[in-house]
Amino acid sequence: MLSRQASHALKALLELAAEPGCWRSTQQLATAQQLPQPMLEQLLLRLRRAGVLEARRGRKGGFRLARPAAAISLAAVLSGLGETSGLSAAEAGANSDISAADMVTSALERRLERARQQALAALSLEDLLFDLRSAEASTDSETGLLLG
Repeated sequence: MLSRQASHALKALLELAAEPGCWRSTQQLATAQQLPQPMLEQLLLRLRRAGVLEARRGRKGGFRLARPAAAISLAAVLSGLGETSGLSAAEAGANSDISAADMVTSALERRLERARQQALAALSLEDLLFDLRSAEASTDSETGLLLG
C-alpha cells in the first residue's frame, strides 16, 4: 500500500512525465493535482536529492524529470522519498523463542515484501503514465473507449 506522501509525489511526477522536458513550479503542480504546496515542495526536494528530479531557480524554473519516465522505477521514487520498507529483525524471525507457525508467517511476510520490491522495480513512471492516459481516455465521453 502506498503512503499518502508517495501517492502525492506520484501524482506530481505523472504531471511532469506528461510534459517531459518542461519546467513546472511547485505551485503549478500543487494546483493541477490539488495538493498542499508546502508538503509537495518537501517531497519534490527529496526526489531532487535522490536524482529523480532536476530543479532550476528563477521565473522560468521549477522541477522536471532528471531522466526519461521509462528510466525511473517506482522503487527509485519510493526510495527517494525514504519509503523503504524492510522488515525489522523481530519481524524477520530473529527471536529464538518464536513458534514454528510464527516462523512460517514471518517467512511469508519476507516473500511478500520481496515480491513487492520486484514489482516496484519492474514498474516505471512511464508505465503509470500509460495507465493514466488509458484511464483518461476511457472516461472521455467523446473519444473514450466503449467497454461492454
